[in-house]
Amino acid sequence: MKRFKSLAHGALLGAFLAAGLGASAALAQDMPKTPLKVVGAWGNLTQYKNFEQPFWSKEITEKSGGAITAEITPFNEMGLKGAEIFRLMRLGVIDFGSTVLGYVAADDARNEAVDLAGLAPDVAAARKISDAYKPVYDKFYGERFGIKVLGIWPYSAQVLFCNGDIKGLADLKGKKVRTGNRTLAEFVEAFGGTGVTLAFNEVVPALQNKVVDCAITGTLSGNSAKWYEVATHIYALPLGWSHVMHAVNLKSWQKLDPKVRALLEKEISGLEDRIWKAAAEETQQGYDCNAGKDNCTMGTKAKMTIVPVSDADKALLKKALSDTVLPKWAARCQGDCVATFNDSIGKVVGLTAAAK
Repeated sequence: MKRFKSLAHGALLGAFLAAGLGASAALAQDMPKTPLKVVGAWGNLTQYKNFEQPFWSKEITEKSGGAITAEITPFNEMGLKGAEIFRLMRLGVIDFGSTVLGYVAADDARNEAVDLAGLAPDVAAARKISDAYKPVYDKFYGERFGIKVLGIWPYSAQVLFCNGDIKGLADLKGKKVRTGNRTLAEFVEAFGGTGVTLAFNEVVPALQNKVVDCAITGTLSGNSAKWYEVATHIYALPLGWSHVMHAVNLKSWQKLDPKVRALLEKEISGLEDRIWKAAAEETQQGYDCNAGKDNCTMGTKAKMTIVPVSDADKALLKKALSDTVLPKWAARCQGDCVATFNDSIGKVVGLTAAAK
């Protein structure tokens, strides 16, 4: 009797599995063949290698039963610096594309909103901030650029890499620091330093030749780009997360079959979750690899000094955010920009933006 029940249960389970597989196959058969071209973020970094590239070149094809195929190329291999991506998407030159929001801060100050210097001390706070503001980006980019936002995700924590000793924020005085966006430059200037604009791939020679004293990037990103060859110290204070926005030209999106759009939205949402989950691990791996620790598995073991952060500097970071970074940002963010920040991010972090 027990054997009969077991067989019956097995048959029933098999029927359910077969039905599920049949449904997946039917869904794939219903989808038209859909070739896509995608522009990814920095190709030499782990986010592209471990997430973006396999997602588009392999995973989405498997999930769609072969219906969707995609070619992905990182923007740096196309001779682009990242700031052009959304402008090219608006023109219809690029369909699907990713870039760092800080790179397009000059186009509109809203692009800095999720990653103001000192806003998110850890990845959990950064995720809450991003989720709260994503609808604002989707509305803004939809109306102004004809672009649909599909995902926002971070790199590892953005920290100071210096070619020389650094003990704390007070040591920024008189130093030239490469910053990836305006809000980081204003943060550096609040401590007596000078923010310098340089493309990511120009930093190594700049540090080597003392064009800059320090530069800000992700803990693991800096390791991937071999900054340890030209920098000696990391100050382990998260200043930001260098959010990447992944989006699609709205006209191109609307031309896709509804079933294709539904699958892409679902799977890109899953990709977004995976990258956020990995951000904390990659941040720690960046510290471990740059310091040459045995548990380094994601990068190259180097011999940098990781400088611990004092509670006093954590307090100074918050003060610089509220006294300098936030009001300066509010002053240049036009229209309903400040109001939407206060209604979304402001409620998450307990801050109110206002120009001074």
